[in-house]
Amino acid sequence: MSADSLLPITPARVKVLVLPIGQIKATRFASFLERLYGEHVVHLRDVGADKRPNRNMFSPLAFPDGAIFYELTTHVPPPSHLALLPFDLYREPLVVLAIADGSEIDNVAFNKRQSGGSTLAERNIRTLYQGLEDMRDTYPKAVVHQLLLFDYMHPEDHPIPLPEGIVQIPPPELCKRTTMRTVMCDVSSLLLAEMTSLARSFEALPSIESPGQAPGAANGNDSPVVQKRRNSHFALPLGRSVSASSAPDRNQARMSVPVPNKSSPMGGSLAKSPPVRPVTPVKSGLSNPPTTFDDIEGMQNSAPGSPESNVPGRPVTSQGTRSASRDRITIHGFGSGGINERLRNKGKARVTIIMASMYLQAGRWTDSLKDAIEGATVAKSLNDHLWHGKALEIIVISLLLLSWAGVEFQVPHICITPPEKGATNGVSEEVDPNQPQYLRHFQTILPDLLDRILALYSRISAEHLPVLPLSEAVIRFCRILAALHVADGKLGGQSLDMMIFGTVPDTPLTTSPRLTVVPPRTLITNILLRAFPGPGSELLTTPDRAMILSGIASVLGLLGYQRKKAMVIRELISVMIGGLVDARTRGAAEVGIHPAAGLVALNNLNGQSNGAVLQLAESDVETGIDAFLQLIMKTYGAVAFDMLLGPGTAEKDGPVDADSDAACLRRIQKQAAARLYGMRPLKLNILRACINFSEAMPDFAGVLKYSSDLMRTAGSGIAPGPRQEDAAPCISIEEQVRLVTNISKTHNLTERIGPVQMEAEYWDEFLLRSVKLDPLPITRTPIEHAKTELPGFSTARTSHDINPFIHNPFQKQLDKVAMVSNLVAGERATFKLTLQNPYDTEIDIVSARIATEGVEFESSVEKAIIGAYRTQSLRLTGTPKGSGSLRVTGAIIRVRGCRERRFPIFSQAWSPEPEIKIKAIGLSALDHLMSLPATSHPLPKPHYIDLNVVSEQPVVVVKSTTLSQSSVMILEGERQTFSVTLENLSSTPADFLIFSFQDSTQKPLQAAISNRDSTPAELYEYELILAKKQALRLAKPVEKRYIAPGATTTVEFEILGKPGLTSASVQIDYAHFGVPPEEVEPKFFTRQVSLHMTVTVNASVEIARMDVLPLHGSIPQPLWARTSHSSGQGHLLTSDQYCLLLLDLRNAWPSNMIAHLEVEDGNIIEEHILPGNTSRVIVPVKRIYLEDPHASIPALNPSRHRQFVVSSSKISPDVERANREAFWYRERILDTLKGTWKTTSRPTRTGSIELRSMRLTPRMIEAVKVDEVGIEVSVEEPSSSATLASDTAVTKEAQPASKNIVSVDDFVQIRVHITNRTEVPIYPTLRLMPALCHRPLNVALDYTRKLGWNGTLQQFLPVLQGRQSTDVVVGMTALCRGEFEITASVEETQVWKPTTEEERRRESARGSRLGADGRPRSATQQLHDLVLGARERRIWHSRQPCHLIVRDQEE
Repeated sequence: MSADSLLPITPARVKVLVLPIGQIKATRFASFLERLYGEHVVHLRDVGADKRPNRNMFSPLAFPDGAIFYELTTHVPPPSHLALLPFDLYREPLVVLAIADGSEIDNVAFNKRQSGGSTLAERNIRTLYQGLEDMRDTYPKAVVHQLLLFDYMHPEDHPIPLPEGIVQIPPPELCKRTTMRTVMCDVSSLLLAEMTSLARSFEALPSIESPGQAPGAANGNDSPVVQKRRNSHFALPLGRSVSASSAPDRNQARMSVPVPNKSSPMGGSLAKSPPVRPVTPVKSGLSNPPTTFDDIEGMQNSAPGSPESNVPGRPVTSQGTRSASRDRITIHGFGSGGINERLRNKGKARVTIIMASMYLQAGRWTDSLKDAIEGATVAKSLNDHLWHGKALEIIVISLLLLSWAGVEFQVPHICITPPEKGATNGVSEEVDPNQPQYLRHFQTILPDLLDRILALYSRISAEHLPVLPLSEAVIRFCRILAALHVADGKLGGQSLDMMIFGTVPDTPLTTSPRLTVVPPRTLITNILLRAFPGPGSELLTTPDRAMILSGIASVLGLLGYQRKKAMVIRELISVMIGGLVDARTRGAAEVGIHPAAGLVALNNLNGQSNGAVLQLAESDVETGIDAFLQLIMKTYGAVAFDMLLGPGTAEKDGPVDADSDAACLRRIQKQAAARLYGMRPLKLNILRACINFSEAMPDFAGVLKYSSDLMRTAGSGIAPGPRQEDAAPCISIEEQVRLVTNISKTHNLTERIGPVQMEAEYWDEFLLRSVKLDPLPITRTPIEHAKTELPGFSTARTSHDINPFIHNPFQKQLDKVAMVSNLVAGERATFKLTLQNPYDTEIDIVSARIATEGVEFESSVEKAIIGAYRTQSLRLTGTPKGSGSLRVTGAIIRVRGCRERRFPIFSQAWSPEPEIKIKAIGLSALDHLMSLPATSHPLPKPHYIDLNVVSEQPVVVVKSTTLSQSSVMILEGERQTFSVTLENLSSTPADFLIFSFQDSTQKPLQAAISNRDSTPAELYEYELILAKKQALRLAKPVEKRYIAPGATTTVEFEILGKPGLTSASVQIDYAHFGVPPEEVEPKFFTRQVSLHMTVTVNASVEIARMDVLPLHGSIPQPLWARTSHSSGQGHLLTSDQYCLLLLDLRNAWPSNMIAHLEVEDGNIIEEHILPGNTSRVIVPVKRIYLEDPHASIPALNPSRHRQFVVSSSKISPDVERANREAFWYRERILDTLKGTWKTTSRPTRTGSIELRSMRLTPRMIEAVKVDEVGIEVSVEEPSSSATLASDTAVTKEAQPASKNIVSVDDFVQIRVHITNRTEVPIYPTLRLMPALCHRPLNVALDYTRKLGWNGTLQQFLPVLQGRQSTDVVVGMTALCRGEFEITASVEETQVWKPTTEEERRRESARGSRLGADGRPRSATQQLHDLVLGARERRIWHSRQPCHLIVRDQEE
């Protein structure tokens, strides 16, 4: 049954006082009380009638359809309620039930002084019976006293007889369905029997006083009367005291029987001593006790003037004396219609109404209705307004209970308003055919009837109803009307259940208009507000005022007026705060502590620092306060930590972790909706009131909660971005400081006084704005590589194996993302946290650590103080314990006074967006906004940091080096060797080492290579320098690339001096695999350690100038031997085989230099060069024949072989051919020549001369080249045999300087020897060109009359195959003397084209002879040839002419 004391049928309920007795736990007592609640309604048909004839006044047999409603309470009614007896008879407990735990009977002795009894159980039962007797003495005014022994069964071997008044109840597993019902029926039977005596005592009274008439009632100044308790042994009723506020009277006299006079042993005659019932005066002693003796004397001498106070013979003092005014007896008004007759009729009517009230409680509603009609008729005729209204209220309750029981009735005529006085209702009502006629009639007159009753209660007269019962009556009537309204104006099952049992409708009402429902909500609200206690209601105590306000709030909530309800609850909180503060002040004064000492002094009382005052048992903690305050906070829209949805919008998702991202986003959404709802000043005011209420209780958890909610509500709830959004709170700085300090102090106090630690929830969800991993040092950063990047999947690799044109993955730039995404197991990493504080007070962070998922991670714990209105950085360190994936999800932060929780990372700015379309109003608007899906409004997205933790890696450092201060001075072309010692500082071995080198010349070379304007020859030079002339390399291969933990190893490197080298670095990549390279994971990580050095390169020996000259004769070997050291056999240097290379060598080093030049045939030329001087060196070089001097210039970079890139330069084919010729002849010269230098001073330095600076001009090329077709012209005697022609040619070749001398008119033969040095056949055309020597050109070529020849000078010769030669002989006769010069030229008649497949194959192979792979010429090569233009006919000239000297014949 509902514990609501303001139900409409409250006057029909019987109050039962339930008290614990004996050894019983609070949880057991609560469970037993719940079992009693299950049978709070007892039907009279189940109750047995008492067989005694004098106890059958309330026999259940008279009306078996009735029922008794019990109100179980565990506390004694307050004096303000007992002062209203017998007007409100239901306020007094008529039944006292003592509850004992039968399971403790055999365990512990209830009273150690109890003697007798053979067993412990028997002694305990006697102790319980003695306690029951003491309870009868303590509560003598109750008519029934019973002890219920729960969970007890008689022992079978030794049954213990139970005394009278003790009822045993078996355990639940042994109980039947009717066990508890039988117990309550037995109690009801005894109650109905004992109520007869109580009713007889009321019938014996001539009159009953109205509440609020006699003085001193409220402050309990009744005369001390000692009276024995009332029980069923007394045949005659004793006088009942009408005082209810005095403690001695409550303990010794019944609350509903007048207190007898001390001079009378039995209280005297009831006729001679009419009851002096104290009433509540205008200034009640309960709320305003007397503080001086004058006040006490004035209160004792004051008495209101009422008709009942002038009854003759009424004692006033304890000695029975009366004042002079009371002794006056009027002699007027005798007979029928006199004053005495009027008073007697009024007294009889009031007794009749009391009897109706008792019948109502006894469940005999028809008898109650009959007596109430009779009493109401008489009271109406006598203008007894209060009792007339009381009778009408009993009638209303009786009719409601008859309606609930389904008993048909007829509405009494006294309840029907006359037509001329009734209020007209213009709203037509819909008739329900299923509703009985009598209910429809009662439903129609019910609103007007309740209004009449309130009008009677509120009428101002000599007898007026006090504020408390009037307000309670208004609330009860409004609940009747509200039940009708909720049930759509129909009196039926739903409305009756709400009136009788206090059930709540499934669907609460909203603020939507309900204009057609009678009674309307506006009428109910207007009536309800009449119960609101004004500031002048001094008669109400704090509990009564709180009860009235809570009743008003409940009715408003039932009607759907949630905001009005919140306003009433706000007033209720103010009332409770004042009462709690007063109670705490009085409690502090009682223990001798000044009220201003605070809670700390109360808790340190008597030296107890663990909470002497606040040591509450589990059952002492009242439940419902938190829900009560949560309701008002939700109504106002205060921004709480975790806001709950309304009853109609349940959570869609299941329970989640409060610190998870989903829960945090859900809170942000709900808090944003709450910020858009309601008015912020009202929210702040209600939160301040909740804080004051919690401090007054004192409730430390409430202080922490509502202080943090106030900070949260006052804040902006946004994540400000770079635009500097206004995120300042809307409360003053002083209040913010006070709230934060209050949270901190309250938390510290809870730590001192109790084992349960109470903490607040931090008020800013965006505390953590970013988390960043500080980049590791370059030497500690793990670098990711793929398994394919391993050099041949083997660690046996030197720098020579590295192709500079192929990407070296170990020299790539460190990725900034990778630098902050990889960690090493067992090594510490540093994180930078950015925290925001949008408030104007400092935030004390007690602890902060990193929150991670994945592998085990140990984070450091740091403290910090975040300044006011700023973002601040905090650095934390952490160590991963294993390898794998690691995700940083936020930080676990504990603010002083707040709970330690995980805060997600919100790196982006965010602010809530207001709702554009209004889809709900009232409280449903808040529930609508909070229940929207996350996709309807963009929520902030939590940020994560995904990290990869690699396995433990070694730490290798450069321990030492042979270089002084990591710098070196070197000459151009010189090579020096230095060593580096590496040390492993970790406990992990390094079993993978690879070396890479970088220098200052690489970037310029790579930039030049990428330049599209560079010619192929220049690109070849750049690539050659980059590939073949590396500044750094390993001096010798490293056999064992392994460094044990704590061990060292030494590696030797070689450095080459070359122009532009200013800095260089040795990069060592190392790792720990633990497995062979073939079994390495697809991804592995290495570390780098580098040695940077500064290089100074000075000039040594350089080529200042160069030239190539042809030989015009031969140089004897003895002459050449004087200038060179020959390692081969001596031979003659002829002009057709050799040419001269002139080099001017300059010594740029301030020391003597010795230059060594070595040619292909083993000749060595040595030259001493003084500092700063230039020496010319002549080197004989063999003339060079090239099969294809116009072949394309190769590319050392493999990437340039993939596609043909058109050069951006505009050059002609002739220039391109000249460039290619210069390139290939230069390369052949450089292949046959090698130059070195050496210093003569100590220390001795050696190096190589850079010969690639030579450049060939076309003249130099002509001097060094050998033509594809060789032409040799010679003169023979006619008599020479043709077979000796070859021998003659050899002789002429051996003696090229010899001259042919013939006579005039002699016949000679001119032999032309043509040699095809190529592999391709040619179609030659020979032309002979004789000319005079030492003559001008026009004269020299006029040879037609000087020479005669056989045939023609121009001949077409047959095809000359490759590598073949042929001779052409022409007969000639000199016609005059002189010196002639015969030259020859060979011109291609036509360009040869391959005709057979074999010739095509050889032609294709000819172009690819320089290829490394031997493949035939590709389309790319053909594209290169297009640059040279189409192939044209060529012409070759004889290199040296044939000199012919003609003399006159000798006589």
